[in-house]
Amino acid sequence: MLASPPRSYRRAEFPSSYHSVRLHHYLTYHSSILIPAFEKVHPLCQIMSATIDRLLPVELTSFRRKEPRGMANSTRCIGVVLFQLGGPDTLEAVEPFLFNLFSDPDIIDFPGARLGRKALAKLISGTRARKVRHHYDAIGGGSPIRRFTEQQARCLQLKLAECGLNARCFVAMRYWHPFTSEAIDQVRAAGCREVVLLPLYPQYSNATTGSSLNEWRRLFSDDVPVRLIESFYQNELYLQALAERIDEALTRFPEPDRVELVFSAHSVPVAVIEKGDPYQGQIEKTVGLLVEHGGWRNPYRLCFQSKVGTSRWLQPSLHKTLRDLAGEKVRQVCVVPISFVSDHVETLGEIDRHARQEAADLGVMRFEMTEGLNNSPTFIAALADLVLGALGRRRIQRSASRFAIVRNCADDAPGDGFVATVS
Repeated sequence: MLASPPRSYRRAEFPSSYHSVRLHHYLTYHSSILIPAFEKVHPLCQIMSATIDRLLPVELTSFRRKEPRGMANSTRCIGVVLFQLGGPDTLEAVEPFLFNLFSDPDIIDFPGARLGRKALAKLISGTRARKVRHHYDAIGGGSPIRRFTEQQARCLQLKLAECGLNARCFVAMRYWHPFTSEAIDQVRAAGCREVVLLPLYPQYSNATTGSSLNEWRRLFSDDVPVRLIESFYQNELYLQALAERIDEALTRFPEPDRVELVFSAHSVPVAVIEKGDPYQGQIEKTVGLLVEHGGWRNPYRLCFQSKVGTSRWLQPSLHKTLRDLAGEKVRQVCVVPISFVSDHVETLGEIDRHARQEAADLGVMRFEMTEGLNNSPTFIAALADLVLGALGRRRIQRSASRFAIVRNCADDAPGDGFVATVS
């Protein structure tokens, strides 16, 4: 005998259509008990479950019970939004990308800036574009950051599915396509019932994570729960992923134990730090945690790169550090980009081309840069661990055997369910 549905699902809730859907109502309610228990065992149950969800209206299937942990929940979609800075994908996009960057009130802010920000951004972007366009030309004619970030989103979605989470991963770039507004459109189209915001900046700064979140809040006010992962520089799997990249780079040296490790982070204006921004402190903690985690006995130091303008920025710069190393007769150097999670112009151009040449001119005999985390299986496991933690789910096991990613996650074609972004 069929048990009665919960009170909230009885006739009073569907006065005009109750008799016509009563059988479907009971079937759907009891499928929430029976089908999840067996659909992993027999393919017929999988077909029954999928058929019920397709045939019945959303309002009649939305009350199916939550499935046990470890089973993908087919009726509750979690949206995971990966924030990143973005980058021009063509040489023609360099100037508008820079215009968007310098139009950001979280980047350019001073008394009266609201009135003159756009004009100033137009002036700066036009001047800067002529200077930096050749950097993008040297690495293939555009930034690869979108490609790497979409690979990370694809891999993360597959990893979360492997962990039993029905998630859709979207990319939201701050200054170039796919913009935050495009990601929001995709979140809404996917019908996500809950959203996790995952800025791909390991360390928090108002100029990066803060800016992305401000843009999100300006554009998104939907009535769905939103969870935030503010920073992740302390995550064990993230540190392990970095350590693996360093270990790999050290194998390229004839004497790995004598290599100087140079951790290079994107610099920010000193004025930003003086206002209480935690970025510098979190960068320094990252280096300390990573060296402890990796157990290397190599000498190491921290520097900063990518300074823009004439104001005071965090020091020492990468250029000064290379000169200091040469003066100390250091002949083997390995640069570790510590604030980036994917390769782009700051790593492929600024470090691997220009800093490499500068080091050679200064007498450094062997110069290497660690590969970006990109779609490292351990890094993808770290991202999945962060998402599961934000949702209060079981975290990823720290065993190396659990880091494997579902096959083909980095293929150019989107994986099943991944919404490819369109510029």
